[in-house]
Amino acid sequence: MRHHPRTRTVVGCTLLVIALGAGVTGCSSDGNPLSAEPYDAADQISFSGPTGDKKTVDPDKPLEVVAEDDDGRITDVTARDAAGRYVAGELAADGSRWHSTSPLAANAQYTVRVSTENEDGAPGRKVITFTTGKPSTTKRLGVTFGPEAGTYGVGQPITAELSVPVKDRAQRAVVERGLKVTSTPAVTGSWYWVDDKKLHFRPKEYWPARATVQVRSNLEGIKINDRLRGGKAKPLTITTGDQVIAVTDAAAHRLTLYKNGEEVKSIPVTTGKPGFETRNGVKVVLGKERFVRMRSTTVGIAEGSSESYDLNVQFATRVTWSGEYVHAAPWSVGSQGYANVSHGCVGMNTANAEWFFDNVREGDLVKVVNSDGDTMEPFGNGFGDWNVPWEKWQQGSALTAGPAAPQETARLRPAAA
Repeated sequence: MRHHPRTRTVVGCTLLVIALGAGVTGCSSDGNPLSAEPYDAADQISFSGPTGDKKTVDPDKPLEVVAEDDDGRITDVTARDAAGRYVAGELAADGSRWHSTSPLAANAQYTVRVSTENEDGAPGRKVITFTTGKPSTTKRLGVTFGPEAGTYGVGQPITAELSVPVKDRAQRAVVERGLKVTSTPAVTGSWYWVDDKKLHFRPKEYWPARATVQVRSNLEGIKINDRLRGGKAKPLTITTGDQVIAVTDAAAHRLTLYKNGEEVKSIPVTTGKPGFETRNGVKVVLGKERFVRMRSTTVGIAEGSSESYDLNVQFATRVTWSGEYVHAAPWSVGSQGYANVSHGCVGMNTANAEWFFDNVREGDLVKVVNSDGDTMEPFGNGFGDWNVPWEKWQQGSALTAGPAAPQETARLRPAAA
């Protein structure tokens, strides 16, 4: 007889107790336990906890499955609710105990599938269903995803705006695990907490061209803290177009547009002059305006100074909220390709500006190199997300720089001894 040493105490918050008897073998006619049909452990299931014998359990309590017989062990546990959300968990190396490591949702129906084996190696199976009760908290965490549904460039980050600030790292981890981003083709990506209410998601590299990106929240009913649970959130689907990257070399005074890695057009430009240098780094197209009035007072230049201006500008492609554009600048044609004379924007003749305007979309990338300006800010002035190295970007996640997050998979394997 094999003996599996372990602690025999079951905590008071136990919701499920699985008793595994040694007397059930389920062997097939040839005596080989591996070829046996799984035995039914129907008489070996009992519930305990604050709900008594009812199949309604407290969503604030963890889920636990225990093998009560030394001659049997748990080999696998899968717990999932009716919405398809799996409960992460850990299984002891000796198969004595499984417990949940992610919270249960309130007002949800769960199905738990338990696989076991006895001392002879014969497999056992049991399916348990239960529902969780009403939450003890009433406040809900809303999530709004961005951008709006549509087609974007391959540099477009996904945003998540929370209705309530979340500061605690453990609570942020619960939120982040519930925010799901999938793409076809698949990519490696991560969320970054910009502040207590805003997250950005980007891949390690740019999105693939012509990809489909789907975003959803699995937080509904999930406990964030004692006063807050996840609420409903509208899912989001966007697609990407071709990979379009415009590289502006401030020293060479040229902008070169690449489409799917192929050079399409090189345009003479002017960029920011000394004191108004154009920001270096990768920027994401925020929008396009066929006509915009640009006034120096909006960027802190006093009216009447030698640097003041008030211009009507055509074919303006915005890359920062503070007013940096790629636009038509017919007044500086003589300097385009030769000198930097602007107040920070990238200027070109009207025909080229119209062509650029027509060939880029929101989410496309504009990269500035060889400028004496600072690097584009990561956040707050548009999307400078791509200027954050991937290793540092990952540190902005609540799921890194700490214990590994439990894998939310259907089959949960034994933990290391």
